[in-house]
Amino acid sequence: MDLRKLKTLIDLVSESNVSELEITEAEGKVRIVKSGGAPMVMQAPVAMMPAPVAAPAAGVPAAPVEAAPAAPAGHAVKSPMVGTFYRSSSPGAKAYVEVGNQVKEGETICIIEAMKILNEIEADKSGTITRILCENGQAVEYGQPLFMIE
Repeated sequence: MDLRKLKTLIDLVSESNVSELEITEAEGKVRIVKSGGAPMVMQAPVAMMPAPVAAPAAGVPAAPVEAAPAAPAGHAVKSPMVGTFYRSSSPGAKAYVEVGNQVKEGETICIIEAMKILNEIEADKSGTITRILCENGQAVEYGQPLFMIE
């Protein structure tokens, strides 16, 4: 695989929500894994063994475990597909909903473009939009929260 193609793939992985990409071609196999900050490139799959955890020494208290961040209150409207999130029907148009808007179940709240098809996403619950969790034009994953409704 040529270096330019490899660099393009690394850039795509680092800029997207994809955490791992594996491509097999006649010249060989490349696996790009995003870990923390920058993607890591491996020429062949590597079996990862869990590191052994040492038991704390007697009489030494264990370090406190940080509490997980609290989940946002309310109901999350999640993406039913992978695609690009849009808040309005066209670039110059008014957004379907804003924070504080009342919505009814079945009301269109955004569009997700997938494979050149614009899919209207409807509220699956009536209530008030409390948070918009995606930016206009952002790539979204299946099951990713888009809005919070209370």
